[in-house]
Amino acid sequence: MLTALLHAARQKHATDAVDFPDLPEGVGGLPRLTTEPCLGEACGRCVNVCPTGAIQLSGDPENPDVSLDRGLCVTCGACIAGCPTQTIVADPSTKSAVIHREELVLYSKPTETKPIAALDGVKALGPFRRSVDVRVVSTGCNATDLEVAATANAIFDCSRFGIHFVASPRFADVLLVTGPVGRAMQKPLVSCFEAMADPRVVIAVGTCAISGGVHRGGYADANGVMPHLEVHAFVPGCPPHPWSIVHGILIATRSKATNANHSPQHGRG
Repeated sequence: MLTALLHAARQKHATDAVDFPDLPEGVGGLPRLTTEPCLGEACGRCVNVCPTGAIQLSGDPENPDVSLDRGLCVTCGACIAGCPTQTIVADPSTKSAVIHREELVLYSKPTETKPIAALDGVKALGPFRRSVDVRVVSTGCNATDLEVAATANAIFDCSRFGIHFVASPRFADVLLVTGPVGRAMQKPLVSCFEAMADPRVVIAVGTCAISGGVHRGGYADANGVMPHLEVHAFVPGCPPHPWSIVHGILIATRSKATNANHSPQHGRG
């Protein structure tokens, strides 16, 4: 214990000096696509190894268009390791959260898709301009739950961004959901949302919450948050990095969409 205290005293500052730094070299993260030509059907390794079907090839079999859906990606790294042309490489950025689901789909050739949301030049709007209270609902992803908890530790210290976690949805501005939202958690999730006051924001954190991940299409009807609630930000990863989770909360509460009155889409769950 004494050794640990002495180490902490010498370290002085535990909190990251740079907000949203890139991941260190060698640390696995989300994949991204480059403009390097793909070998297509002659290779097909990425498509074959992906456990969730997140990668698709279309067009010319010898020089196809490659699409990568980060909303399905479980960050296993198999596609990165198996790509011989570096069409798929590791993405070190921790600013991976987006506002719209379609922004999670990347393409190897230029498209008109919207870029990943950044915080530069974006101003906080309305009641969230100073602080935001977050209620976490876990529907079954312990790994993501641990990363959410890590955002409040001394390294990331989300409270300096005005982010605070609360126990009751009645005090919450943000409903942060982890896990695939199986059948048993669907009604409790909607009930939690309905207990929140307007304006209210929903954030899907982790691949399971975004799409169901490896549970998608199974007997438990675990296909993520979107069939049950409107989602205002998506944080990909399995699990996402704590910085990515903070990024998702900040872009969601700085979006114009948060000023609207959002309601659960009943009948879809």
